[in-house]
Amino acid sequence: MAPPFSNYHNLITASKIKRPNLIKALAAVILCSVFYLIGFYQNTRGSIPLPSPVLAQTQKNAVACVIPVAANITLDFEPHHRPADPPPSAAAVPELPPCDPSYSEYTPCEDARRSLAFERARLIYRERHCPASGEERLRCRVPAPHGYRVPFRWPESRELAWYANVPHKELTVEKGKQNWVHYEGDRFRFPGGGTMFPRGADAYIDEIGKLINLKDGSIRTAIDTGCGVASFGAYLLSRNVLTVSFAPRDSHEAQVQFALERGVPALIGIIASIRLPYPSRAFDIAHCSRCLIPWGEHDGQYLLEVDRLLRPGGYWILSGPPINWEGHYRGWNRTMQDLKAEQDRVEGVARSICWKKLVQKNDIAIWQKPTNHVHCRATRRVFRQPGFCTSQNPDQAWYTKLETCITPLPEVSDIKETAGGSLPKWPERLTAIPPRIRNGSLEGITAGKFNEDTELWQKRAGYYKRVDQQLAQTGRYRNLLDMNAYLGGFAAALVRDPVWVMNVVPVESRVDTLGAIYERGLIGTYQNW
Repeated sequence: MAPPFSNYHNLITASKIKRPNLIKALAAVILCSVFYLIGFYQNTRGSIPLPSPVLAQTQKNAVACVIPVAANITLDFEPHHRPADPPPSAAAVPELPPCDPSYSEYTPCEDARRSLAFERARLIYRERHCPASGEERLRCRVPAPHGYRVPFRWPESRELAWYANVPHKELTVEKGKQNWVHYEGDRFRFPGGGTMFPRGADAYIDEIGKLINLKDGSIRTAIDTGCGVASFGAYLLSRNVLTVSFAPRDSHEAQVQFALERGVPALIGIIASIRLPYPSRAFDIAHCSRCLIPWGEHDGQYLLEVDRLLRPGGYWILSGPPINWEGHYRGWNRTMQDLKAEQDRVEGVARSICWKKLVQKNDIAIWQKPTNHVHCRATRRVFRQPGFCTSQNPDQAWYTKLETCITPLPEVSDIKETAGGSLPKWPERLTAIPPRIRNGSLEGITAGKFNEDTELWQKRAGYYKRVDQQLAQTGRYRNLLDMNAYLGGFAAALVRDPVWVMNVVPVESRVDTLGAIYERGLIGTYQNW
C-alpha cells in the first residue's frame, strides 16, 4: 500500500502536466473570439482597407502566387439562394379603415334600399340582390354596433342577449304579448314563445313529439321557414335536432340577428322565385308556424320546393292559418269561407305531390313525404299536374328558378326501398358512410377517402385547440363558419362541443358535397365567395 503523501505527489505532478494544455486552449479561444469580432465589425462597417505597408509587403512576398490581391477585402455573409424581394407596392398590405358606424348592420346582398328597385310581386324584392361588380362595394371594415359586448355563453344565450349587440326594440312591442322577446334594462330576454306557441317552444315541441318520434334519432335536421327569433330551433337543440332557421330582411329586420345572437343557426332568406340554397333530400323536418307563406298559391311552387328539400319519408309541420281555422277565424280577422278555401288548396297540393297527411290535432297538422316515387309515378294518370322535373339538377340551388314540377327521387328496385339509401339514426349517422358516397354519386370520393377525411379532421381539430386556447374553452365560441367544408369533417370533429358549424360548399366546387354533409346530420349552405 502506497503512503498517503504519494497520492498528493501524483496530484501535483498531474496539475503541472495539464497547466500548459489549459493555457493553449485558453489562447485558442481568445484568438477565435478576436477574429470573430473583427469579421463581424467588417461586415457591419463595410470593407476595411489594409494599411499600405502591409499591402506592399504582401505583394513583395507573393512571388509564387499569381492571384491578385484586391485593395479592399470584404467578408460576405449574405445568402445567395433567396428570391428577390418584392417591390414595395406589392409587399405593402392595404389598410382598410372602419366603415361609418351607420353601416354596423350592413348586409351587402340584403340591402333594404337596393331591394326597392326590384319587383314587388311574390316578394321578389326581398330575395338576395347583390351589388353589381364595382358598384356599392365597400372598401372598409363593417364595425360592431356601439357598445357591443361579448355574447352570453350557451346555453345562457338561448334566453339572453345584450341590447347593445342587437339594438332593436320593435319586436318587444309588436310581439310582446306572444312572448317572443322582452326588453329588460341592458338586455333582451327570450321566454321561448311564438305566435302559435305563447306557452313556449318547449311545450309546443312536446306536443309535436306526441305525434311523431323526436327521440329515437331518426330526426336530426330541420328547416324552419319564417322563423321569427328562432325559438323553435333553439329548443329543438336540446333534443339533438339541428335546425336551419330563416326569415327575410323585412319590417322585423332583427329576426335573424336575434337568432344568431342567441347562438341558434339562422340565415336571411325567403321563398319567392328561386330555390333555397340547400341540396335536395337535406332535411328530416320542414316547419312553418304562422310563417305567412301562401302554400297553395302559384301552382304550389312553394310546397314543391319544400318537397325537394325533404328527405324521403320526411315531415312537413304546419301550424297557424289555415289550420284549425274553425277556432281562430275571428282572431285572424278572416272569413270562414276564405280560410276553408285556403286549407283546401294546401290539402290539394299536398295530395298532388303524393304526401300523406298523418294527423291534424288542435293547431298542428303533419304531412309525410313518400320514401320513394314508385306509387307517385303511377298516380300521374290521375294527377297529371304537377309532373316530374326533367331539366334541372335537383341539388342545383344557387339562383335557380323554382319550377312547377316534382323533384324526382332516385330510382329504387323495390317499393319498400328508401330512395337514395336509408340513413342510420343519430349519432351513428355522423360517421356512417353517406348514401351519396356509398352509391358512387360523388365523383372521386370513396368510402375510404371519407374515413380518412374524418380521421384527419379529428387530428386537426385537436391541433387547433392546442394553438387557439379559446377554441378549447367550453362555450367560448358558439357558431363557426367553415368556408370550404368539403365533407364536413371539421364540424364532425367538434360535434361534442357546445358549438355548431355552418358548412359552406362553394358553388364553384368541382364536386357538390353539401348533400353528403346533410346525410351526416350536419347543416350547411351554398355560397359564391
